[in-house]
Amino acid sequence: MNRSILVVDDDRKMVDLIRLYLEKDEYQVMVAYDGKQALEIARRFHPALVILDLMLPKVDGLEVCRILRAESRLPIIMLTARTTEEDKLTGLDLGADDYVVKPFSPRELMARVRAVLRRTADESQAGPSLLKSGDLEVDFLSRQVTLLDKDIHLTPKEFRLLEILIRQPGRVFSRLDLLEDAFGYDYAGLERTVDVHIMNLRKKIEPDPEYPRYVQTVYGIGYRFAEPIDAA
Repeated sequence: MNRSILVVDDDRKMVDLIRLYLEKDEYQVMVAYDGKQALEIARRFHPALVILDLMLPKVDGLEVCRILRAESRLPIIMLTARTTEEDKLTGLDLGADDYVVKPFSPRELMARVRAVLRRTADESQAGPSLLKSGDLEVDFLSRQVTLLDKDIHLTPKEFRLLEILIRQPGRVFSRLDLLEDAFGYDYAGLERTVDVHIMNLRKKIEPDPEYPRYVQTVYGIGYRFAEPIDAA
């Protein structure tokens, strides 16, 4: 099992503190102090997870996150002193798996690390790598979505929401369920953002977003993916 973690922060004392706690949990730790170095290490050594500060020299954390997510499914925990809801959503929309605000408890960060790695392991065993429903096809290995053989571009969070729903057709997910599964946890107050992401997802995959064929609303509860579904 890969237990290597890349810690990226230009604050060396912060890096040392995080490394201390990670090593206590028997993780192998790599470090980078700027965005350029982070990309080089991630591409060369393929860590199991990246703890990534938002404010970095050379290449900022958001750009590092965007590049890494475009190249791989490498889990990313964003680490930042920015506290606004907009900042959180920007990082999550770029594909971060979780978001920890400074100052933080090292024990809380370790809990987040374990949760993200556990969730990633569960996803890798989630089922078929290719699913079809009607004219919609989702390839989880290549992260490609096609509708009527036309490529559909989804953001990382839109793709994650679609994956959660399509893997369990007919199951009703509450907004909180989807928020926790797609965005991590501890995002109280952001449940309304699920509606926004679902709306954007529908615009891309539904023949008529006003009358959804695939992602259906269950009023007063949340959402479900319509049955039947055919696995390839």
